[in-house]
Amino acid sequence: MYNMLRHAHSGIRWIVLILLVVAVVNALMKWQSGKSFSGGDKKLFLFSMISFHIQFLLGLALYFISPKVVFSAESMKNALNRFYLVEHSTLMFLAVVFITIGYSKVKSLSVDTEKFKKGFIFYAIGLVLLLAGIPWPFRIPGAAWF
Repeated sequence: MYNMLRHAHSGIRWIVLILLVVAVVNALMKWQSGKSFSGGDKKLFLFSMISFHIQFLLGLALYFISPKVVFSAESMKNALNRFYLVEHSTLMFLAVVFITIGYSKVKSLSVDTEKFKKGFIFYAIGLVLLLAGIPWPFRIPGAAWF
């Protein structure tokens, strides 16, 4: 069960990352050019949020069964254990919160440029938090690209 969840979590991160980058770039370009907000734009924001929520739920399940997450006082002294126990989970929680708030703002606004502006701001913050929290191989020993 653990290996299946870990592989799913590792693979889906690329889908989430691609969707978020596309959503942020799309929002910025259309906000700056003053284009109208279409159903495709709404779907892009929605699919980005849904994919991240699925990823977050997989991560939450892994949080409680992973051997990398050790609930002890010693974990705070070990950089790898601390990363998975505190840093990764906190950054991802904050990212999912910003993206969810961003989608709510986009949905509730009526002016197209404001939709793109709010979507860009909240999704970009979520993307930065996501990038900071991913266990990249060059940052975390033992992490892999897939």
